[in-house]
Amino acid sequence: MPTFTAPDGTVLAYHVTGEGPPLLCLPGGPMQDSVYLGDLGGLTAHRTLIRLDLRGTGRSAVPSDTTSYRCDRQVGDVEALREELGLERVDLLGHSAGANLAVLYAARHPERVDRLALVTPSVFAVGLAITAEDRLETARLRRDEPWFAPAYASLEAVTSGRAAPPDWDAVAPFWFGRWDDEARVFRAAEQQQRNDEAAALYASEGAFDPEAQRAALAAFTAPVLVLAGEYDVAAPVRVMKEYAGLFPHAELVVQSEAGHFPWRDGPETFVTTLAAFRDQALAGAPGT
Repeated sequence: MPTFTAPDGTVLAYHVTGEGPPLLCLPGGPMQDSVYLGDLGGLTAHRTLIRLDLRGTGRSAVPSDTTSYRCDRQVGDVEALREELGLERVDLLGHSAGANLAVLYAARHPERVDRLALVTPSVFAVGLAITAEDRLETARLRRDEPWFAPAYASLEAVTSGRAAPPDWDAVAPFWFGRWDDEARVFRAAEQQQRNDEAAALYASEGAFDPEAQRAALAAFTAPVLVLAGEYDVAAPVRVMKEYAGLFPHAELVVQSEAGHFPWRDGPETFVTTLAAFRDQALAGAPGT
């Protein structure tokens, strides 16, 4: 397991798997061990995945200054990893909360990003609004599922701000395209993989400046893929369309019957989409 040293001296770990051009992957959670990304549905057959364990997660060390868990302060970690890898430019993938870090990096170092893939992204960094109805409308696509009624009642409680602790667990089926035993195991592992102290600080005051971020992304010229899940209540399709519109060269792909982890719900479709995005980006690049 390779490591490198962040600008503040924290030793960070990363994992390299697969074959093909490198793809630097930033996990969500926020602040979850990158192990949950796995091989991204078999994308390792096409790309060398470089999964960063964010500070205080996975095999990376806990920083001496825990305020450095704030998302914007981790941009330097991503840049240090690029330098460690000896890459002039990177293809960058951010999942969920990791997309916040990915777009902050792209805004600060646009000259270092060849392609940017945002998979079911969080929208905190860009300040988009997700309404309760956005989430509930998406959830109602699952009305024929046997677990729907109690899960939907809990989602109504969550979106109205009156949730009790059990409601947060009860809405778990909405995160997955299939709520089965494998999804339950995956969900249970998530709870053990997240650094809760770090997660509480990730989006703390000062982490994001949405107006400045949107302006920076409007000038970002690299190809961008925004991949949404049809069933994802965390990143509803309406808002993902708005997100894609922030970039001058973005493509929105909605993966059918997928939730928040589309590589699990439809691995072949997910891998085909990511491979096609790279091919399209190459075809559109100067001199190709």
